[in-house]
Amino acid sequence: MSDPNQPVDPNNGVPPQQPYGDVPPQQPYGNVPPQQPYNGTPPQQPYAAPAAPLDAAQDKQWASFAHLGGILWILPSLIIWLVFKDRGAKTNVEGKEALNWQITWIIVWVASLIVGVIIGGFTFGVGYLLFTLLIPWVLYIVNLVFSILGFVKVNGGGSYRYPVNFRFIK
Repeated sequence: MSDPNQPVDPNNGVPPQQPYGDVPPQQPYGNVPPQQPYNGTPPQQPYAAPAAPLDAAQDKQWASFAHLGGILWILPSLIIWLVFKDRGAKTNVEGKEALNWQITWIIVWVASLIVGVIIGGFTFGVGYLLFTLLIPWVLYIVNLVFSILGFVKVNGGGSYRYPVNFRFIK
């Protein structure tokens, strides 16, 4: 309990607020230049500098990674080709090859699933098991082997062409 002989503090120990009279006005975000009136032409924005070209080792590295990325489906090959196609000639060629292979492989893979569902309706399960379980796994193993072969060949300094590949991206 508190002592009744002590004076009552109306602020409960909190110091009183300082007056605002002596404080200069503040800018909200530092030195913000005043806004210019709009004269009909948009202000010129600085453009980002283009990325530096890849040296030979980096070009070979990203080109080989475009093939190796195929073991994780299409996305790594697509990202590598889109990001590095203008920075390295080898990465552009090998990235397109890997991306075309991934597109071809996905089309064949989806087609095998569709055929499995259709055949499964007529054969009551045997075709379904064959085309939706066995053949897609075999296709994935083929993709895995070709992607690793492409990685090894390009990482060794060569170029790799998939045995069956439609050229969707020229």
